[in-house]
Amino acid sequence: MEDSIVIDSMTLDDLDGVLAIERKSFPTPWSRFAFQTELTRNQYALYVVARLEGRIMAYAGTWVVLDEAHITNVAVDPDYRGRGYGRALLRALLSRARSKGATRATLEVRNGNKSAQQLYISEGFTFQGIRRGYYTDTNEDGLIMWKDDLSDIEPWAEPEKAR
Repeated sequence: MEDSIVIDSMTLDDLDGVLAIERKSFPTPWSRFAFQTELTRNQYALYVVARLEGRIMAYAGTWVVLDEAHITNVAVDPDYRGRGYGRALLRALLSRARSKGATRATLEVRNGNKSAQQLYISEGFTFQGIRRGYYTDTNEDGLIMWKDDLSDIEPWAEPEKAR
């Protein structure tokens, strides 16, 4: 990565930046309400944002249920793609999920999203199935991927607060 990023837990104050990336990244973006619900009402949800010079340029989320992390979304602002930020964000997300008890992770990725597939493969995910027509906005298939062992991911430790 050319510049260092800061990865923080997503808050309601981050939603304007997150929604801007969401609209640039997906044909059917999640709504503000969907993110608000994830952050305030979903006990399984874990969402992070990546900041570069204070500006949100990527975000990701997962649900940690028992020992599984189900990644719900990963998005990098198109102006910042190809610089390793998605990889850093994915690793940070998996690290936090591992700290919450996840030992493996799964996701669905659009059949046509080859760059995301390559990222996931390079991070140890493998193809395990297809959900036909999973993405109802385009009727595109969702490829199911799993990473069966998160032991190679360093557990995330809460930074100590300054006294």
